[in-house]
Formats: sequence, C-alpha cells, structure tokens
Amino acid sequence: MRMKYTAPIIAVAGLTAVLSAQNATPDWPQWRGPNRDGTLASFTEPRAWPESLIRQWKVEVGTGYATPIIVGNRVYAFTRQGVNEVMRALDAGSGKVVWETSYPAPFELNSAAARHGPGPKSTPTFDHGRLFTLGMSGIVTAFDAATGKQLWQKAAPAVQPIYHTAQSALVDRGLVILHVGGNNQGALTAFDAATGAVKWAWNGDGPGYGSAILAELGGARQVIVFSQQNLVGVDAANGQLLWQVPFMARATTNSITPLVYGQTVIVSGQGKPLTAYRISKRNDQWAAEVAWENDQLQMSFSNPVLVRDAVFSLSPLNSGQFFWADAKTGNTLWRSAPRQAVNAAIVRAADYLFVLKDDGQLMVARSTPGGFEPLKTYTVADSATWAPPVISGNRVFVKDVSTLALWTLN
Repeated sequence: MRMKYTAPIIAVAGLTAVLSAQNATPDWPQWRGPNRDGTLASFTEPRAWPESLIRQWKVEVGTGYATPIIVGNRVYAFTRQGVNEVMRALDAGSGKVVWETSYPAPFELNSAAARHGPGPKSTPTFDHGRLFTLGMSGIVTAFDAATGKQLWQKAAPAVQPIYHTAQSALVDRGLVILHVGGNNQGALTAFDAATGAVKWAWNGDGPGYGSAILAELGGARQVIVFSQQNLVGVDAANGQLLWQVPFMARATTNSITPLVYGQTVIVSGQGKPLTAYRISKRNDQWAAEVAWENDQLQMSFSNPVLVRDAVFSLSPLNSGQFFWADAKTGNTLWRSAPRQAVNAAIVRAADYLFVLKDDGQLMVARSTPGGFEPLKTYTVADSATWAPPVISGNRVFVKDVSTLALWTLN
C-alpha cells in the first residue's frame, strides 16, 4: 500500500528528549484516557473559573470523530483527508505539524452511516513509542510515534460493520487488541505490537462499536468488549472465551465502552436498560449474571464515568437526560430536565465533570452524585463535536468536524 510520509521537523533525538521531559501535565494516551474510563485523576482547578476560555490555536486536520491523544508535548490526531487516512503529530504548544503520514483508504460509505461522515471514528493508542490506529474500513496500522514511520499494516477485511469501525485499540503486554471483521463475522484479535503478527483470536460474531477494556474479574485478567450481538469476556493472555451474554442494542449499535465497578460490568445501549452484570467463577465455570437493571435509564453513545459509587451519563430517553445512578443497586439518584443534548462526551477530572455536548458547548460542573449544576458553559467549536475533549493540566483540546483546537483555562 502506497504511503505518503512527511519527515519530522526536528531531530528524532530532540523529539525523544521533549517527550521524556514533558511530564508537568498528565498524558491522555488512548481512548477515554489513561485507564480507559473517562477519568483524569490529577487536575488542579483554576483559582476562579474564567468567563471564557482562551483559544491558543486552531488548525485544519481533516474529518472524523477520533479523539486526539496527548503524550508529553505532542498531540496525535487521526483523520481523513480525501481518500487518505492521515496520522499526524502536532506540537501541543503551537499546533504546528511535527510529522504526518498518510495512506490511501478509499471505501464506499454505507448509507446507514452517512450522517456521521467517512470517519475515522477510532482514537489512536500510544504505547511504548508506537501509535496504533483502526481505519474506517478496518485497516490496522502501527506507526513510530517519534518519526511517523509506518511500522506495519493489516489490510481491511472483505466484510465491514454496518456503520464501519469505531473501536479504539487496547494495548496490553505487547498485544494490540481489536475486534476486526464485519457484519456477522469477525474475530477479536491480538496482534504483536512490534510485528503485527496475530498472537491469538476469538472467532465469535461480528464486532461492535464500543472499545475493549482490561479488568481483573473472578481472579482472571480479561478483555471485556461488546461484539455485534453479545457482551463478552476473554482471557487477556490467550483469547479463550470465559463468558458471554446476549446483548444487542437497537439497530445493531452496541457502542458503549464497558465500565467496571467492583466485580460488575456496567453497560447499556439504545433500547436496552442500564445493566450491571456480576462476573464470577465457581467450580471452574464462569458466570455473568444480572446484578441489577434500571429500565428507566439507557445509554446510547455517551460513555459513563464513575464517581465514588455512582454512575453519570446521558440517556437518550426524553431527547437527552443527564442522570446519576447508584452503581451498587442501579437505583436512579437524579435525572435532569429533558432535551439536554443528542450526545455528550464526558470526562471526569478529579472533582469536576467536563461535558462536551454535540453542539460545541462545553459544560464544567462539580462531580457530585445526585445533582448537576454547571459552573460554566463555554463555546469551544463552530461545528458538531462528537469526540470527547482531552483535558491535560489547564489545556483543553477539542476536535470538531474538521479542526483541532487548544483552549486554556487561564
């Protein structure tokens, strides 16, 4: 596959020094942050929340809903420009391009997915100096994070998901884990991070759209993810299926990244109640049993965050309602008025919630279970915003339809 590569504007050794030196602000190296749960543990609130944010820079980067990631003083953005998918490194302070690498990725956009454009929707993952991406048609690529050099690539599968791809790679102990394939057929696959060789695969049904997480449940390290029609847990070391439960959201849109609370896995979907499954192993038999359900609450595309013993998210019911639910019992603690948003990308930063609605409005509120009172609301984009914001120190990175911007809380 022909690749376009633009060399870095500074020496590799210099970039390595920058990456190792920039530790003053937390990294956001993958989908939903360091722990894939939408939470940034370290955050220092400003002395006073400003009336407006300061935009430091804004650059055209291309289309797609892939969240940018932050490592040191580099921002990595994965986008589409024309028929190419582009991986790009930018200087976090200035927005200037450090390097960019592109490859041709033509595909026919399914009419069911046309509303949200040609992507990509999958956030890159940084691990041990490498970047891993999943293109809209299913192309899996590894890049050198310092130079942009393509290290390996896997071609798109013959069959694609109905809405194309949206998962973001999970990297664990040298394995890049993605559910590749398409409608009604696919494999949850672990690729060797260095070479791309397949190390294990679980050949179940087709992929879902939510990203995998890693958790230790029932004494076993396992990868937990939605497939097209199931919620599954497989052994992280070898891909052996441990348990699965039938689960299919309306219109085949399993899109939520599972959230772990104790020994339970909390999920939902369009037309499916907010549900916690208790995962256990008895007499060498795995079980995934419903711990609780709340049919008054759902989640569609808005991934939840956990604050102490409560879950916060946006339900699509009543044209969008924010809610708090008790993570132990599933009981509703609070619901907002209706018609709040079509989608909300939520980040918890210490004692605060950053909630980016699909209309470019960023709300900041205290993360107090049982209520939601925005402290400030900021306009941070001129077009639709479906990618979660990235918070790093006093910096807020926002990707809209085609641009990436840095705002600061000063």
